[in-house]
Amino acid sequence: MFHLLLFIIYLAFISLGLPDSLLGAAWPTMYQEFHVPVSYAGIISMIISAGTIVSSLQSDRLTRLLGTGRVTAISVAMTAAALFGFSTTGSFWLLCLWAIPYGLGAGSVDAALNNYVALHYKSRHMSWLHCMWGLGATVGPYVMGFALSRGQGWNWGYRYIAIIQIVLTAMLFISLPLWKGSTASQGADKAPGEPLTLKKIFQIPGAKEVMVCFFCYCALEQTTILWASSYLTLHRGMSAQAAASFASVFFIGITLGRAFSGFITMKLNDTQMIRLGQALIGVGVAIMLLPGGSGLSLAGLSFIGLGCAPIYPSIIHSTPDHFGADKSQAVIGVQMASAYAGTCLMPPLFGLIANHITVALLPVFLLLALVLMVIMHELLIKKAPSSNSRG
Repeated sequence: MFHLLLFIIYLAFISLGLPDSLLGAAWPTMYQEFHVPVSYAGIISMIISAGTIVSSLQSDRLTRLLGTGRVTAISVAMTAAALFGFSTTGSFWLLCLWAIPYGLGAGSVDAALNNYVALHYKSRHMSWLHCMWGLGATVGPYVMGFALSRGQGWNWGYRYIAIIQIVLTAMLFISLPLWKGSTASQGADKAPGEPLTLKKIFQIPGAKEVMVCFFCYCALEQTTILWASSYLTLHRGMSAQAAASFASVFFIGITLGRAFSGFITMKLNDTQMIRLGQALIGVGVAIMLLPGGSGLSLAGLSFIGLGCAPIYPSIIHSTPDHFGADKSQAVIGVQMASAYAGTCLMPPLFGLIANHITVALLPVFLLLALVLMVIMHELLIKKAPSSNSRG
């Protein structure tokens, strides 16, 4: 039963990734139908991000009340309903309305599942589960492309993903007894005591440091994903088509890197994996700062992609070891909120820098995020030492 539940969790992580890249794939068609500026995609994205931040901060309260299984099933059901709503709407403002349950559902399930896996499974599963998220995010655009190529329109692209989510929702509700059976032997799913307030979480030694660390990581990763193509085109002189192709390879590199990270975690602990990732990112940024052609930039971005791979899952998996199982859900909730804040705020900030100064500052921007992330991670180890921090 324990392994069957793990299979369900793997499916849930694929489900988390499926909708994440749909908006970008469909928007070139959608904004023309809605007669809105192309920039309006940012409005929908920010509404979704705001919802995920809110629900991530409430994940501790919801998980204590309902348990991880129910939170996961209800959250995926909310996402499925939102995606189906996307597929039926003919108005931009209705899209904004449907984006609210979309974001609220995504944040709760993300935080709850990450905490559950951190508590009950080994580090390699955390890496592979986030690899499954990347698989879902990679498959989503292909589903949208299938619908568009058959003349069905973007609506059916969203509808196909909604149907997959509905099927998964049914499987999650059917599997609820597995969560109870698993937690009976692994520890209570619903943590005892009252939910921790934000004030109490901030008072935990190392909590602020891990939040800033996560913020910096997601700022670095998402800024690279969003602006790598523009950097290669505008600064290194690469063709737009070639730059776009490499941007997708960079994303796939993170996914494959997480697959390999799962095996490396059998030899290295979480702290060592995080330091390894940071070192690889540092090498990549250093290569990008060297004078030269586009080949050096491609090599640098490859190293950055590989370096990003182990950091996110390793920070999550190490949370119970740093803060204790009784506080891990609350801390992971604020970590998720910090991650979404970094994703939401920092890529647009670099956009302003690129627009008003130069896109050539991308490696410098990434270097500053990396240095702050390293400092915060080392402070975390000092303030919240654990068995995972030694070595």
